[in-house]
Amino acid sequence: MTPLGTVPVAATGAAGIPALLLTLAAVLAGTTLLGLAARRIRQPAVLGELIAGIVLGGSVLGVLDPHEPVMHAFSELGVLVLLFAVGLETDLRALWRVGREACTVGTVGIVLPFAGGLAVALALGASRLTAVVVAASLTATSVGISARVLGDLGRLHDDEGQVVLGAAVLDDVVGLVILAVVAGLVAGESVTALGVARIAGVAVGFVAAAIFVGTAFARRLMRVVGALQVAGVVGVAALAFAFVIAALAALSGSAMIVGAFAAGLALHDTPQRHEIERWATSLGHVLVPIFFASVGAQVDLRALASPTALGLGAALVVVAVVGKMAAGYAPWWFAGNKLLVGAAMVPRGEVGLVFAQMGAAAGVLSGATFGAVIAMVIVTTFLTPPLLQAIAGAAPPGGGDGDASSGLNELVTGAAQRTRRATVPRKKISE
Repeated sequence: MTPLGTVPVAATGAAGIPALLLTLAAVLAGTTLLGLAARRIRQPAVLGELIAGIVLGGSVLGVLDPHEPVMHAFSELGVLVLLFAVGLETDLRALWRVGREACTVGTVGIVLPFAGGLAVALALGASRLTAVVVAASLTATSVGISARVLGDLGRLHDDEGQVVLGAAVLDDVVGLVILAVVAGLVAGESVTALGVARIAGVAVGFVAAAIFVGTAFARRLMRVVGALQVAGVVGVAALAFAFVIAALAALSGSAMIVGAFAAGLALHDTPQRHEIERWATSLGHVLVPIFFASVGAQVDLRALASPTALGLGAALVVVAVVGKMAAGYAPWWFAGNKLLVGAAMVPRGEVGLVFAQMGAAAGVLSGATFGAVIAMVIVTTFLTPPLLQAIAGAAPPGGGDGDASSGLNELVTGAAQRTRRATVPRKKISE
């Protein structure tokens, strides 16, 4: 008997629509309920959505087939909206404001986990390409989760919070370049210094062009659509702009998510950014959980329970935690709480899932290896909130920072948006 939702709509016409609708209903209900349950135990909603995908996937109920064409398309749209939201939240000038501390933490937090993950994967018998994808998944940092927890603890505006957010900005930019390189490698590019340099050059060049050319065009576009004074036109125009840039990225040889991220960067400084953010968040509430659930549905629990997966997963967790914690101590001249900085860099969250999904879609990660990477993402994300609370102590009287929630944080953590905020506060870093 064919599992519910696995009938390709394109192949069956209208006959497949009821199955699709029931599958969507199950995914949206499951991700909402388990996302709320995760929030009740002070964990980000993304973990509940990921677990919902595992339950609905082939390992348990068989309701959700992430490879069904329509569900796959929804999932792809979800990750594009997610990366667009990341771009909207990313202020490249923040790297200059938070100074060398953030750059040092971000750089070391990329290099150490990547090198450690590559060594572990190769030592356990993974192919070179698989090991590169596994290592790349360890470089991520979830800015949404870190910002939310630091805000709840009242530490977002401290020197440590500023360094973490600045380092996360760097992780976003460099991580997207790494992702573009890995996407090129899984597409068949040669794993040579010249081949990697070419892929990286295309990715960096596209982002640079999108920022300089796209920003000028985006400002003109927003002035025109803003003058129309038609309800919803700003959000629709911004999303259309993001989809066009994502398509151009794919046509240029880069990754679509790089284009979506670049579109968000181009729109960051427009006066309508907060309105665009609300539109992206509203759409993301439907599409992003489908992406997270689709990633979870690809987990094979039987393969995950194998000794190989458990051993690789445990080793990746150790590398993931130690690498980011060590990065917190890299700026030795920084007088703040280095342990707090390192702990806040640990969660991989939604960014790690993007890497895992890309590797799975390309056929590079599967079975035990894919399960081990997902286990690493889950453990590091679960670990961070209680770890930060133990290090930072209770929030000060009056609650945490009032501006810790943003559109991106809503999509990742499930927290309701309260007030607008700049991505990185302008407080001066103490020497």
